[in-house]
Amino acid sequence: MIGNWSTAVGRTVGRVRTSPAPVTYGLITACCLLFVIGPASGLDPAYGSGDGLLAAQRAYFHRWGVVPAELFEGSPRAVLTPATALFVHGSWVHLLGNMLFLHVFGALTEERMGRLRFALFYVGCGCLALLGYAAANAGSTQSLVGASGAISAVLGACLYLFPGARVTSLLPFLFFLPLRFPAWVVLPFWAALQWLAAGRAPQGPGVAYLAHLVGFAAGFCYAWVRFGRTTRVNSAPAPAPEGENQP
Repeated sequence: MIGNWSTAVGRTVGRVRTSPAPVTYGLITACCLLFVIGPASGLDPAYGSGDGLLAAQRAYFHRWGVVPAELFEGSPRAVLTPATALFVHGSWVHLLGNMLFLHVFGALTEERMGRLRFALFYVGCGCLALLGYAAANAGSTQSLVGASGAISAVLGACLYLFPGARVTSLLPFLFFLPLRFPAWVVLPFWAALQWLAAGRAPQGPGVAYLAHLVGFAAGFCYAWVRFGRTTRVNSAPAPAPEGENQP
């Protein structure tokens, strides 16, 4: 999950929208719809309640999430889970946090990359992030779900493509005052926090910080290789949109 940030990002500034972002909004819609109809939302009475609901959730995550031990045993079903896990979320907080960041950074990156390339980039880097985490925890039987690795890749690409884009942030140690910083300040700061957290993360369920780092690095490297000879957007040409709610 992209949560547990010390910087809560609101909206990039200076985004000039010349076209809609159907891939980004399609991904958000798919993730939200699958979550609502699944057991994790708790909205479908068919999954029961109490212990029955918890059992249904565990079975659902095991079926569609990445289980490292099964993945590297060569299970045919497990081979597809790095892709399916990108559309599964464990809780409302998990879902909404990820979708917030995908909404803020995805549309901007999609415009720059193009629709088809962005779709392939999102899924490819997301799978790579999950595989990287699974390889480092090859014996784990815990299910790994969520779009965090793919969204981290979007952040990495955005850092390279739009280093000067202004990002509205809420900093806990500054009493959550909304402040605007360029992406080259906010995103490396976030990556550093993920690196520190990954080194201290306990074994077992929790936030897959390593998947965040792998995704972020993959996204940045892809943008560097693919767009290294083109001009990056270093400044914000338009004013911030009015009336944006802060998370």
